[in-house]
Amino acid sequence: MSAYVAKRLATAIATLVLASMVVFAVLEILPGDPARLMLGMNASADQLQLLRDQMGLNAPLPWRYLHWAGGLLSLDFGRSYTYSVPVIDLVRERLAVSLPLALIALALSTVIAIPVGLFSAGRRGRAGDTLAMGTAQLGVAIPNFWFALMLIYVFAVWLRLVPAGGFPGWSAGAWQALRSLLLPALALALPQAAILARVTRSALIEVLNEDYIRTARAKGLPYRAVLWRHALRNAMIPVLTILGLQFAFLLAGTIIIENVFYLPGLGRLVFQAITQRDLIVVESVVMLLVAAVIAVNLIVDLSYAIIDPRLRNRQ
Repeated sequence: MSAYVAKRLATAIATLVLASMVVFAVLEILPGDPARLMLGMNASADQLQLLRDQMGLNAPLPWRYLHWAGGLLSLDFGRSYTYSVPVIDLVRERLAVSLPLALIALALSTVIAIPVGLFSAGRRGRAGDTLAMGTAQLGVAIPNFWFALMLIYVFAVWLRLVPAGGFPGWSAGAWQALRSLLLPALALALPQAAILARVTRSALIEVLNEDYIRTARAKGLPYRAVLWRHALRNAMIPVLTILGLQFAFLLAGTIIIENVFYLPGLGRLVFQAITQRDLIVVESVVMLLVAAVIAVNLIVDLSYAIIDPRLRNRQ
């Protein structure tokens, strides 16, 4: 098991280093001058040169990369060109919105999808299976911003149960903060639950055709016990893969939902930083999200070995 963990950890570190090089190189070649954007079009050449020196933009690219990467390792993300505050403070403030939002959406997606997938696989080919998978296909086809608008209309405008947008902050109380995140989390969770339900059903149907399932049934085990105790665990590898990908998407890909509900999360921060050419914010937040994706994938890989010991034995 230790060799399996060491190999996966080395792969994750190498991927992180390579990703940092790609992110830095891609953002550096984007058009636009942060110093020009900050000082305006009427700034003189001397003023631009002085500001670029202060921001370190005139240093050689390799030195700038090493300085930036070294800062990331020590959690020193630099200082925002636009907000004139440490980037880590901006990230911490916005992460307090995006991380709970992603976790709530992932929990809702899992709670909805796993039972639906089990129900559908247990009634394969029947009316219940057709209805469940037809609904899931509809959930895959409809974009999450449409769900968001419908949820706002029903629960915020019509029933007036939750706020239509905004985030009061955790200082206003956990309940008030969670109420403001409920609709965005549900809008994010529904399409992801539809995908996860279909994957769960397909994985379960494949497992249910295995010989050991037929043996368990021949021994007299109830179908429900076979489905929950034997089939579900062995069908979890593709389900965990999708869950890992979904968490990465929910953490990094919420720009539209955050704008619909006017949430001050990481997605809006990156969008604003790109429009303002605040490279240090974009680079740092993107690398933080990349590191989160790699960490989640590493956890998923390690969970494979826990669920199915044959995988680590092959390594």
